[in-house]
Amino acid sequence: MPPIDTVVIRHPKERLSKCSLVPLHGRPDIRFYRATPRFRFDSTGYLLLTPAAPVLSAVDRGRPLLLLDGTWRYAAQLERCLDGDPVRRSLPGSIVTAYPRKSKLFADPDAGLASVEALYAARRILGDDDPALLDGYRWKDAFLRNFE
Repeated sequence: MPPIDTVVIRHPKERLSKCSLVPLHGRPDIRFYRATPRFRFDSTGYLLLTPAAPVLSAVDRGRPLLLLDGTWRYAAQLERCLDGDPVRRSLPGSIVTAYPRKSKLFADPDAGLASVEALYAARRILGDDDPALLDGYRWKDAFLRNFE
């Protein structure tokens, strides 16, 4: 199976020094965009990972993947740059992050994952099990041990 076409839209305030997806820049199967104030993206037909949506499954194979990259407090702002009608899906609640979250200002959702963890999990569920997606991720081994 060829790699899944993936689009990542990053919030302009996302700090690249803390971004788990930076090691993936330059991969031909992943396109990165910065959500500047006038940025628009036609999300029609893309699988958009979002909480409180039906769970992603093998039935969703064949669709491109859309990942919004930023802190949880910017998620709604990132969604406003989307045109069209994406297919909203969530990840199974059994997938647990290995990233040591320590926000002093905002509460993260219980099932929140680092962006690279969410990307790997989604693509694996869709039949594209590529552990190389996690190669630059400091907590790769711990995440893979916890992944069910």
